[in-house]
Amino acid sequence: MAGSENKYKSDGSLAGAALEWVDARFPATSLWKEHLSEYYAPKNFNFWYFFGSLALLVLVLQIVTGIFLVMHFKPDASLNASGVPVAFASVEYIMRDVPWGWLVRYMHSTGASAFFVVVYLHMFRGLLYGSYRKPRELIWIFGLLIFLCLMGEAFFGYLLPWGQMSFWGAQVIVNLFSAIPVIGPDLSIWLRGDFVVGDATLNRFFSFHVIAMPLVLLGLVAAHIIALHEVGSNNPDGVEIKKHKDSNGIPLDGIPFHPYYTVKDIVGVVVFLIVFSAIVFFMPEFGGYFLEYNNFVPADPLKTPPHIAPVWYFTPFYSILRAVTSDFVPFLWLFLALVGWLCVRPSRLPLIVKLGYLGFVGAMFILLGVPAVLASWVGIKLTSILFVGLEAKFWGVVAMGGSVVIIGALPWLDHSPVKSIRYKGSLYKAILTVFVVAFFILGYLGVLAPTPMRTLVSQICSLIYFAFFLLMPWYSKIDKCKPEPERVTG
Repeated sequence: MAGSENKYKSDGSLAGAALEWVDARFPATSLWKEHLSEYYAPKNFNFWYFFGSLALLVLVLQIVTGIFLVMHFKPDASLNASGVPVAFASVEYIMRDVPWGWLVRYMHSTGASAFFVVVYLHMFRGLLYGSYRKPRELIWIFGLLIFLCLMGEAFFGYLLPWGQMSFWGAQVIVNLFSAIPVIGPDLSIWLRGDFVVGDATLNRFFSFHVIAMPLVLLGLVAAHIIALHEVGSNNPDGVEIKKHKDSNGIPLDGIPFHPYYTVKDIVGVVVFLIVFSAIVFFMPEFGGYFLEYNNFVPADPLKTPPHIAPVWYFTPFYSILRAVTSDFVPFLWLFLALVGWLCVRPSRLPLIVKLGYLGFVGAMFILLGVPAVLASWVGIKLTSILFVGLEAKFWGVVAMGGSVVIIGALPWLDHSPVKSIRYKGSLYKAILTVFVVAFFILGYLGVLAPTPMRTLVSQICSLIYFAFFLLMPWYSKIDKCKPEPERVTG
């Protein structure tokens, strides 16, 4: 008991006494030390490490502005006396009549895009410096779950303004689930709450957006940070700083996160807020990318917009969905099979297993792919593919979902002897550059109406996207890397 009493020492002030009282009942001081003042981070962080803290800042911003918006928003799809949906009218009321409502709404809408900007850059930092490698696999998995949760949160919130693009975008995305065999039609009805997107859909999406998804998101963020502080942060050199400690057990290449990086992060926050404020006050629509012009028109179930496209942060994956046509599925199957063979062939699997895999791939392509290829050559547009009788729409949904989920497999796909791009060879750098260019092209094509040429380019970029991940076990091994240093280089 005496040891417990000596653990909390007051400095005699009222604040010290209050802290001593709290510490006896809640680990406030120990949490502060463990996660800030005595959490040692590598001393060579660069500007790429701003985006993690910025993502946390935007999350808080979205929650605070969302609370104020909920105070005035009404999730009601019925028409008011003016013939305008109540939900759409409530957004207009916030914009025009609520004091500073326009600012809160624009901060929330701009914050949604800003969230994806900083998260994409945060994930790209992981690709650059191998932040997904051992022992940080679980951190990467939590990060992917946060990304998936963020996509769901953005999708549910996208419907709420009840504008034309919100309504029809939700209609298109929910209808995609009907392509799933057996359970698809019932699943899409369950998601909508009705046979069409309507009041039931609006209310359940509102509940998911305001209550369910934020709770899950906050839990995942907490797990992400706890897992990070358990194993320690990565750095631009990819060197584990815990390998070299002084006599007190403090990493020689580490410095306390507070005050050094908390102060440094203020620089990133200031720059971010300058850019964020400029967008909010001068171009909140951002040329129709952040707020589509069709969304300033009330939702009309009887009038379909000429081109329906999701918000920019979904468009790379939407392009992959559209790229999978009935003619393209056999080639996609053959591509995945060949990539699989490149990964299987150098492995230590028995020869009989390798030959069995090759035989299976060849038989499947001959029996299922060749008929479709021949049909496309003679000009027959197949409405369904012979792959187990499933439509190309289903394979598009699989490809779109797979393009996100495959990111989580990076810790087990990268077989390079080094983590950081600083010491990887020119092969990895070239492939990563091509991947980034393909990703941007997919994102750009996703906002445009499809044409035969754009579809072809999307198909090529989709193959590049998947090849980056699926071929990584092969090219990460043959890449000529530089030796990794023992200590961080600054």
